[in-house]
Amino acid sequence: MCVLVFSLSASALAQSTQAPSAPNAPPVAASAAAQQASQEKPGSISGTIVYETGTAIAGAHVKLTRAGQSLSPEVLSGDNGQFLFTDIAPGPFQVTVTGEGFQTQSFSGVLNPGETFFVPQITMPLATVVTEVKVRPPEEVAEAQIKEQEQQRVLGVIPNFYVSYVPVGEAVPLSPKQKFELAWRSSVDPITFAGIAFIAGFEQAGDSYPQFGQGMEGYGKRYGAFYANVVTGTFLGDAIMPSLFKQDPRYFYRGTGSKKSRLLHSLGAPFICPGDNGREQLNYSYLTGSFAAGAISTLYYPTNNHSVAGVAVENALIRIGENSISSVAQEFFIRKLTPHRHNHPSSASSQQ
Repeated sequence: MCVLVFSLSASALAQSTQAPSAPNAPPVAASAAAQQASQEKPGSISGTIVYETGTAIAGAHVKLTRAGQSLSPEVLSGDNGQFLFTDIAPGPFQVTVTGEGFQTQSFSGVLNPGETFFVPQITMPLATVVTEVKVRPPEEVAEAQIKEQEQQRVLGVIPNFYVSYVPVGEAVPLSPKQKFELAWRSSVDPITFAGIAFIAGFEQAGDSYPQFGQGMEGYGKRYGAFYANVVTGTFLGDAIMPSLFKQDPRYFYRGTGSKKSRLLHSLGAPFICPGDNGREQLNYSYLTGSFAAGAISTLYYPTNNHSVAGVAVENALIRIGENSISSVAQEFFIRKLTPHRHNHPSSASSQQ
């Protein structure tokens, strides 16, 4: 009987010790959930951006990119060059830093759950500046300068093509083709025809060269003779001879220096000119062209019982004198009356 009681008591004791095991099953599931939550715990990413000298860069654009996410948060670096991204899900990421004038830099890493990831200091090198230099052929530059000169007109009307406001050292020498082009452009300008018409009428009113007579026939002879003289002198002195002697037929406005030096410069224009090599030299082109034009003028102007040589020299000297007077006017007065001129800094500085 005692044995039976002891057996029943042992059995009851065993049941009493095993019964509580059933309620302990839920904590196992809770542990798994806690582990999963720990693996998805967000973290943060921070770093510092500096110049190559080590100085902090403020205001740099820092962009965070993560695989599988369309949104890419972006922040600006602070005054101390630092940036910070918070509440970032763990996993691979890339930080891209951009700034005006700097080369773009990037860093890739993996953020662990709950981690504060410190990106190694990012140094921003200066961006490489690529400068494209286009070298224009000298003839093309000279052509552009000619086009500018062809816009120069005294009072916006009278041609002022043979004056360069670009200094000798910077003006590109003209090719022979361009010298002839400028001579032709000057000879056929409508204002040239109008000016010759006025002068021919003035000569007829004063009965200059009475051998030409009066009336329309006399006026036509005066007009033709004067125009022939202009064209001959222009092509010989400003195109043919300058091409042969390799000299520049233009007057180069100085605009700086004392009035005396500028006066001497302008008075000497018929005698001294720049060569195509940029050096000053005796103006063979204009001098020989003037005497040659003077000699040719005896073919259509009456000599009035003077020798042909005498008339040729007289006309040449008149042409040279007119050039000196014209150059003085160019240096001291005409510049102000010429709109659309090429305002070069060195010439624009003088407002004489």
